[in-house]
Amino acid sequence: MGSARGIFIPDLGNFPVGRKALRGLRLIHTHLNEEPLNKDDLTDLALLRLDLIAALGVRNRLPGSISLAHLMPHGSEKSHEIIHDQSFYHFEFDFSTFIASLEEEMERSRVFSPHDRREKAILVSVSLKPRYEQEDSIEELNDLARSSDVLVLDTIMQRPKEVNPKYVMGEGKLKELIIHAMNRGATLLIFDQNLNPSQTRAIADYTELKVIDRTQLILDIFARHAHSRDGKVQVELAQLKYRLPRLAGKGTAMSRLMGGIGGRGPGEMKLEIDRRRVRDRIHLLEKELKTLSEARRQRRYRRQQAGIPIISIIGYTNAGKSTLLNALTNSTVTVEDKMFATLDTSSRRLRFPKEREVIITDTVGFIRELPHDLMTAFKATLEELRDAHLLLHIVDVSTPRFEQHMVSVETILKELLLSEKPKLLVLNKIDKLSPEEVQNLSVRYSAIAISARDSSTFGPLLQEIETHIWNRQLAEINT
Repeated sequence: MGSARGIFIPDLGNFPVGRKALRGLRLIHTHLNEEPLNKDDLTDLALLRLDLIAALGVRNRLPGSISLAHLMPHGSEKSHEIIHDQSFYHFEFDFSTFIASLEEEMERSRVFSPHDRREKAILVSVSLKPRYEQEDSIEELNDLARSSDVLVLDTIMQRPKEVNPKYVMGEGKLKELIIHAMNRGATLLIFDQNLNPSQTRAIADYTELKVIDRTQLILDIFARHAHSRDGKVQVELAQLKYRLPRLAGKGTAMSRLMGGIGGRGPGEMKLEIDRRRVRDRIHLLEKELKTLSEARRQRRYRRQQAGIPIISIIGYTNAGKSTLLNALTNSTVTVEDKMFATLDTSSRRLRFPKEREVIITDTVGFIRELPHDLMTAFKATLEELRDAHLLLHIVDVSTPRFEQHMVSVETILKELLLSEKPKLLVLNKIDKLSPEEVQNLSVRYSAIAISARDSSTFGPLLQEIETHIWNRQLAEINT
């Protein structure tokens, strides 16, 4: 029902998009001057993912002509088809048979099984950076999405003259993006750029798809992989600090984030809880974090008293740090070919000849533009790096972006005031390169080359560790 200016569409929450190709609703409304379907009608058809939209013309207060439109399967030459004006009194249309056939054709055009329960995402990048940086960043976002068990359907990159302060991209482009996402069967839009609260709300007001950014995706991965009490507290604290400015009563933008990607971790609590309760929870978590931090400090003190050298493995996420720890110490730390597969800090003893041993520690992986709230929450864990006698900086040289990864790690070390710590650069995954490439890179970066999966390559690394730890200690004692 409505007026001459427009109609009011009620809440369609009971008919969510994404489960099927179409929503399961059709819209029939009147055009008082027998106008054909207009641009607004066709936009509603696409944005609301309706089965069909029909306009019934009115003539002398009686039905006149009728016209209707429906969407076309993805990949068709046209996005929709219009069945033009026909007399209402002679109009015949077998809707049930038609819609069953259309939905069957639409399901066939999709690239995933209807039984696949994973979130389906469109990755979006709107950037003023050079194209190669934008492509690298969106490729990394793809890896992050895979780590969060998201099925990526498509990637959209835009390079505007300036970023729209409200929608990130232009309003027209945003509509096109949403329609494209729904045609592909997406349930989620993931922006590579971090969105501020007002941008998130503005974009979410345009669509029923969930809208998250790079930070929220990383927080979701951390929530999946945090198993220790330390890790769980740090992740929940980071998530709540991120969400606090985004809580705005019972807005639809927030209620759409209730489950799945972006709603894990503290998602057990309703996201519409008031700000005061969130702040109380943050205060409790910060107190617990201080207690856990004190326990870690005492453990570090006991290690220092024992006089056992400490080596910390650092590096970009998915560089092979946990694989190396397992190979060196015969451990069984979780290893997956995913970003942030290992989140909780692991410490093991590594024995050298002459009854000498060290404690070797695996830390959380780094990533460029690490979310500020995560940096703050994990600062207590990363402070353990201060006690290390040597940092092993592991680099995955098989990825074309390894130099950028090295710079990102060095940037984070600088933020933690650890730039001056003794470091040993270790080039990992050399089994994926030619011997000539390995030799050139080793000389160029003054690095040790290994394959964490092949212990026969560890000789030079272990010798270098001995030189750094014990030979230098003896030299310092002698001087």
